[in-house]
Amino acid sequence: MLAFRRLLEAIEAEGSAALVTLARVQGSSPREAGARMVVRPSGGFHGTIGGGALEWAAIEAARQALASGRARAQRRSLALGPELAQCCGGRVDWRIETFDRRDAEPLGALAAAEAEGAGSLVARLGEDGRVERRIDRARPGGRLTESLAQAHEWIEPIGESARAVYLFGAGHVGRALALALAPLPFVVRWIDSRREAFPARVPANVALLHVPEPATALDAAPEGALIVVMTHSHAIDLDIVAAALRAEKFGYVGLIGSATKRARFLRQMRDAGLTEAMLERLVCPIGVAGVAGKDPAVIAAATAAQLLMVSERLAGEEAR
Repeated sequence: MLAFRRLLEAIEAEGSAALVTLARVQGSSPREAGARMVVRPSGGFHGTIGGGALEWAAIEAARQALASGRARAQRRSLALGPELAQCCGGRVDWRIETFDRRDAEPLGALAAAEAEGAGSLVARLGEDGRVERRIDRARPGGRLTESLAQAHEWIEPIGESARAVYLFGAGHVGRALALALAPLPFVVRWIDSRREAFPARVPANVALLHVPEPATALDAAPEGALIVVMTHSHAIDLDIVAAALRAEKFGYVGLIGSATKRARFLRQMRDAGLTEAMLERLVCPIGVAGVAGKDPAVIAAATAAQLLMVSERLAGEEAR
């Protein structure tokens, strides 16, 4: 969620808004430290800190804070089991900050940096008890770091942590996968050699790329991107897959098709000089194991789940 943009939108619509952040998590919790929610005076909200009794309690606390006006940041520690009757068994600290039209300028700067997604925020409690933030573009983004229960300075990630997916092919399964990836933490580059194959409208996280020779789109793909190939042509599929495997920099190279298609492609790429180490990285068929349905939406759901699993594994490796 682009929290600072949502805050600006809420302030414009209702005059004020609250930001709820899970500042610290111990043990089991429905969301991780850094999860955020923007709450409006009317009770409307964006984002989630985990749902259930925790979230409803936070919404009510945020609305009470808004009713008191722009004030110091509030922090509360809750044991999820004894205090909220949740089975998680952990403990969370939430922080509630309130904003109004006086905060539009600094929030605008934070929203602009958030849209770029570069760097991190260094946050601290000011003398007035409100959170002060400055943008640190030299520090790479990551998870919220707040090692002490009452920390007075900490690092916050800024923007959405979204991995690049290069989706080749705008057929039925490609369309279903683009929709399946819409609410997930991915930035999708959707590539096809046929301009007319794209739908008139696409999700906000999708950019359409009409490329006469689709394999050339890989030149701009970042390291760690996830490559999914499902074009209308086996020859185009082969060009893209071979180029992606040769690059040896992508986190996933998936090809729609059967075991027979995989065997044929491996033989042709082996003849073209690709090494066994390169070929081992090919995922074909795609999708999580155990889902046998062939409907486009079913394939898309299984593939989206697989991409999430790969992305989380890569994020852990990159953090280490």
